Amino acid sequence: MSAMGEMPMPGGWSMSMAWMRMPGQTWPGAAAAFLGTWAVMMVAMMLPSLVPMLSRYRQAVGRTGETRLGRLTALVGVGYFFVWTGFGMAAFPLGVALAAIEMQQPALARAVPIAVGVVVLIAGSLQLTAWKARHLSYCREAPGRGRPLPADAGTAWRHGLRLGLHCTHCSVGLMAILLVIGVMDLRAMAVVAAAITVERLAPAGERVARATGAVVVGAGLFLIARAAGLG
Repeated sequence: MSAMGEMPMPGGWSMSMAWMRMPGQTWPGAAAAFLGTWAVMMVAMMLPSLVPMLSRYRQAVGRTGETRLGRLTALVGVGYFFVWTGFGMAAFPLGVALAAIEMQQPALARAVPIAVGVVVLIAGSLQLTAWKARHLSYCREAPGRGRPLPADAGTAWRHGLRLGLHCTHCSVGLMAILLVIGVMDLRAMAVVAAAITVERLAPAGERVARATGAVVVGAGLFLIARAAGLG
């Protein structure tokens, strides 16, 4: 069940209330509430896979004091989640616009189940690409490629940003599934978070990503067939 509630829509699906204002709420207030919830959600979902990456960063930094190293590590994490917050900032107006169109156009709303299936199918296909494998490898490899990293704030911040950019690219398909299935749905969050964590931490991460992709492609085909009345 969505943490923010759902609205039944034509076509037999439910729209997340995350894309709507609450009574008496302004749009800036709605955006702030969404981003606050999104940031907490990203920390909960991404922290299990981020911790090993932060550990590798600490190992790659040259000798420095423990206190300074802790601050630099925290700065990497801030940069990483800054990128994910930007992802949420981009997703919110898009979700709001689509929700408004779907509420105004019942015929379009009825086509949403098929569109969701198509998104899931595309997301699964992305899991099978070399593009996905390249970004996944960056999320898994040691920073600096074996060379010590400078122990300064600028390097830490840039490393966090690069890590966030690669990992958002790596996870864009799975996150798209979360956005269309139910952005605040706890069950969907748990499944997507588990898939992201396993592919980044498992010894054969690329194989895991491809296996996940195959399952997701099958799920997308099933959703399309069911929405079209074939299943």
